[in-house]
Amino acid sequence: MQTKRWIRRRLPVFIFTFFIILYVDFQLRSSSLPKLSVAPPRVPDALHRSIQQATSPTRDAQSPAGSNSSSSSSSGEHGGHSTSEGAHVTLPELKLGDIFIAVKTTGRFHQTRLALLLQTWISRTKAHTFIFTDTEDEDLRSEGYNMVVTDCQSDHSQQALSCKMSAEYDGFMASGKRWFCHVDDDNYLNPEALLSLLSAFAQDGDIYVGKPSLDKPITAHELLEGNATREVRFWFATGGAGFCLSRRLAEKMAPWASGSRFEQTSATIRLPDDCTVGFIVEKRLGVSMVHCPLFHSHLENLLLISHRSIPHQVTLSYGMFENKMNSIEVKGSFSKEEDPSRFKTVHCKLYPFTSWCP
Repeated sequence: MQTKRWIRRRLPVFIFTFFIILYVDFQLRSSSLPKLSVAPPRVPDALHRSIQQATSPTRDAQSPAGSNSSSSSSSGEHGGHSTSEGAHVTLPELKLGDIFIAVKTTGRFHQTRLALLLQTWISRTKAHTFIFTDTEDEDLRSEGYNMVVTDCQSDHSQQALSCKMSAEYDGFMASGKRWFCHVDDDNYLNPEALLSLLSAFAQDGDIYVGKPSLDKPITAHELLEGNATREVRFWFATGGAGFCLSRRLAEKMAPWASGSRFEQTSATIRLPDDCTVGFIVEKRLGVSMVHCPLFHSHLENLLLISHRSIPHQVTLSYGMFENKMNSIEVKGSFSKEEDPSRFKTVHCKLYPFTSWCP
């Protein structure tokens, strides 16, 4: 009888202790379970390697001449990608309207090169495309195109090219858009491919993406004080294929690119606009260019671009190369005589319901 009373008194204690042991065991097991994470979208291997390359800033990034100590500190701290800068800022999904597309042209090409672009890809991006030229065109302006008439010369000199690039840069900075993309008036731009490419990057990163026209960094001689010079080597994305800059990187370029500074920087290396962009990004800010094979200029053999890959190419081009017409090989309803650039044929492949397509 006494044993039964002892058991009744001790039973609740045993039950409570048993549940305590179960609870502790459950907590220990839960804490040892692997944590689940959502992987980011996979970037193509070649582009992924290029992005990784761009995250390693070079060591000779410089501060702008004549800038104060705070500006120098800012350039040193923020040049290139740095994991110490903290987590990426979460930005809304990139849209085509977030991209400032600048087209460089000149008055004598309004009715030829530019007209072809207006008929094809610019018809899809009219609100986001800004045409930088040297000649007023009331017909184009009356049709609602974003015309920027610069005070630049109409020739193809270093000064004229840098003058227009300076205007493009300032126009982008005033726009508030997230990406700046430059193309020439002999480029076909695929807006969907462009959006896909730029969406693959960290939207708050320091990104300079394009394709070099050389197989090695260019060598220039930077003009220093006292007429001294020093040799500098850097990669640059050729303007003839097009290139893009993220806003964060473009903002950091301001000490060498805003206002008259871009032309001044161009003069110090005695090279034109696209080279100057590469110089500022790689040598002043220490950010590596992302080499991307999806941009194309007429200085490469465009026949090597496969028909299947055309929807994925960001830019195409055309022109004379080695005394022959250089354009992509694509079949369609337009003959080569009717469409020597093949831009109309490409456009109708991408947008078959366009009103003028056969």
